[in-house]
Amino acid sequence: MSRLSPSRLNRLRRAILGISPAETTFDRRGFTPSSSRAQTHLEKIGRTFVTGYHSALESVHANELGLSLASIELEFRGFAFEGAAMGLMLLDHLAPWGKSRFQQFLRGPGEPHTYMVHVGAGWAYARLPWLRLRMTAAIATHDPLLRWLAVDGFGFHEGYFAWPRVGVRQRVPGGLRGYARRAFDQGLGRSLWFVCCGDAQRIVETIGRFDEPRRADLWGGIGLACAYAGGCSEEDIARLCTGAHQHSAELAQGAAFAATARLRAGNLVPHTERACQILCGIPAREAAAITDSALKNVPADGPEPAFEIWRRRIQREFAAVRR
Repeated sequence: MSRLSPSRLNRLRRAILGISPAETTFDRRGFTPSSSRAQTHLEKIGRTFVTGYHSALESVHANELGLSLASIELEFRGFAFEGAAMGLMLLDHLAPWGKSRFQQFLRGPGEPHTYMVHVGAGWAYARLPWLRLRMTAAIATHDPLLRWLAVDGFGFHEGYFAWPRVGVRQRVPGGLRGYARRAFDQGLGRSLWFVCCGDAQRIVETIGRFDEPRRADLWGGIGLACAYAGGCSEEDIARLCTGAHQHSAELAQGAAFAATARLRAGNLVPHTERACQILCGIPAREAAAITDSALKNVPADGPEPAFEIWRRRIQREFAAVRR
């Protein structure tokens, strides 16, 4: 029997592993829109993610995939890279022969989007039961600093697709130990931005229903989603500042992460600038500079992950800026 050609094989992958764009609609997810404008914007993000995911399933080479993703509108391009990373990581685990597709992509066209690419890996782990149950071990092969973003991606996936379980009943998936539970909550906070359609009042009320120890990481995720994804008004961003209360430093740190990710990828957009001005009290480039400065001499993982030391340093800086 003759082998399938690469193009036919890729089409077969999509037929088996494809995700319907309808899965990203508010109707399908059960999200309540706050405005038609915000809903349209956030649904477009979901569709763009799925476009990137399908592009990865159908691509033959990392460079070919990179060229395909580079044609996507600048504001939404990072989400396509995130989706592509999910697709490549799935293929690596479901068809593990040959070189790592994910690592080739990360070292090549995905490098400027390294933050989003690591997050995308977590989406793949969420779809693979044997990995989601041993998450800390699964991320051990990733960058020692950024590997926690994969757990963040796992948290977003669970919030986006299973909010009643992880958001309403507040069930934490098995397999998460130690700091992985906190990284999960950062991603869960990002998903809350979509669940609440960027509505500040609903976000404040929802986070208030979580146990106090979880709220700081949820607010960090909200700050990142607000500044990176956007879709809300300046008034709503200001309400977030008021609603975060003692967690305003975590909110600002998340926004600074968004600025760093967008600047590194060359896709800084006006809504990220506005969010940093309000949440951080400084322009996006200055907020990103704080994250870069906080990385200097960060120790290797010890009792506390380097990623958390980095986050705490940034939060202290923004607490000082606010004072």
